[in-house]
Amino acid sequence: MTLPDLEDLIAEVDRTCDAAHAPGGQEQPDWLALLSAAVGVSGRLQALADDLVEDYVEHCRLHGRSWNDIGAVLGVSRQAVQQRFHAPHKRYPPEVMTDGLQQAMRHIKRAAVAHRNNYIGTEHLLWGLTAEENSATALLEAAGARPADVHRAVGERLGTGASQAAERIAWTPYSRKAMALAEERAEAAGSPLIDCAHLLLGLAAIGRGVACAVLAETGGSMAALGEAARRDA
Repeated sequence: MTLPDLEDLIAEVDRTCDAAHAPGGQEQPDWLALLSAAVGVSGRLQALADDLVEDYVEHCRLHGRSWNDIGAVLGVSRQAVQQRFHAPHKRYPPEVMTDGLQQAMRHIKRAAVAHRNNYIGTEHLLWGLTAEENSATALLEAAGARPADVHRAVGERLGTGASQAAERIAWTPYSRKAMALAEERAEAAGSPLIDCAHLLLGLAAIGRGVACAVLAETGGSMAALGEAARRDA
């Protein structure tokens, strides 16, 4: 992957900052508007960078590395790294999931292992949710999307890594967020268990990640899924 260089980012600011080029015939653009847009782009990049570091801190902790070791890599003290990352991520045991979601989780884990990935990303979640018929595939059909097309498209995005996939595989920040949103949707619906459709809606709602992009491309946008869910409620 080629990272954007400074000129790419400047071009993105110039392209997306409509306020800086409002009609009026002024010779100079609105530099403050451009600065504001640049701050927005910088913030998104920083958020991505923070998510990237958090993901690998989670891996290190999951596999027994100490806070001292992690702090040494980050160039900060053990106390500083603990303050930033100390909150443990919530785990979701099978007991809080429907049988359908438990089966999807088995497909999700198999996908990560088969592709030698040392993480579970949103692409793995979507692949597992569409591996067989369940409430997620029913919701996709109700939204006008073909589950088989979604499954095929996300499968094409599953890259093969070089890792010996461990028994314990950490979830990426986006995947954890999708699961937290799924839990919120289950609670709002009065369901004691998280189901496949709840997780599908969570994936669409985060607005980022491979799964969200695939859903948008195959007709399963958040708007379409949300409308289908309201009709079925």
